Amino acid sequence: MTQKVAVLGTGKIGEALLSGMIRAGWSPADLLVTARRQERADDLRARHGVTPVTNQEAAKTADTLILTVKPQDMGTLLDELAPHVPADRLVISGAAGIPTAYFEERFAAGTPVVRVMTNTPALVDEAMSVISAGRHATADHLAHAEEIFGAVGKTLRVPESQQDACTALSGSGPAYFFYLVEAMTDAGILLGLPRDKAHDLIVQSAIGAATMLRDSGEHPVKLRENVTSAAGAALIAALEAARDRSRELASGNNG
Repeated sequence: MTQKVAVLGTGKIGEALLSGMIRAGWSPADLLVTARRQERADDLRARHGVTPVTNQEAAKTADTLILTVKPQDMGTLLDELAPHVPADRLVISGAAGIPTAYFEERFAAGTPVVRVMTNTPALVDEAMSVISAGRHATADHLAHAEEIFGAVGKTLRVPESQQDACTALSGSGPAYFFYLVEAMTDAGILLGLPRDKAHDLIVQSAIGAATMLRDSGEHPVKLRENVTSAAGAALIAALEAARDRSRELASGNNG
């Protein structure tokens, strides 16, 4: 039987999920979307062939509801949805920091809830999505969530008690890597490279390093020791000093 999936509150991550699902073989005819603005809903229909509906229509007709609104908007959405969601619907929450119990208390008794924390590399099909079951979610529900989020990257099952730790690592993790690339690019500029060349050097180095970490099976310490000499720590310190000096210069120019 065809499963209908609705993405509610379709922002950037929700749209990335939709497009990934379509590339993975889902029919756009089986994908429903809701959006706060009509223009946004029309744009999603035009780009992906999906069907815009109201939140209430999604609750009544979709087999799986994926809630992608911001955490601060979740209470309002649940107040609107709860009277219309049968207990056999699978509810997947993509909101950081909100436990499955919050949803279970508001929906009909026995409603299965799965909590998923994904991250922004979903936009390029390289997400890390962490999946946890609520009290009523079965192995089949978890497998269905994995199938959906596997369309935009890798998935990992963890107990819900580990979700906050995973959010700190994979949810916020990309920002730390962006910061490192920014700092090393600044260092490259200070050493005399044009910004575009420094950027390309660092980005490709990051991609290569990540691929080695994923595919080599080596511990990161071993991989680092293969690259750095005994003066490796000095190199790191020099890069940090170059970064700091670059920022001092920039600050002086702005002042």
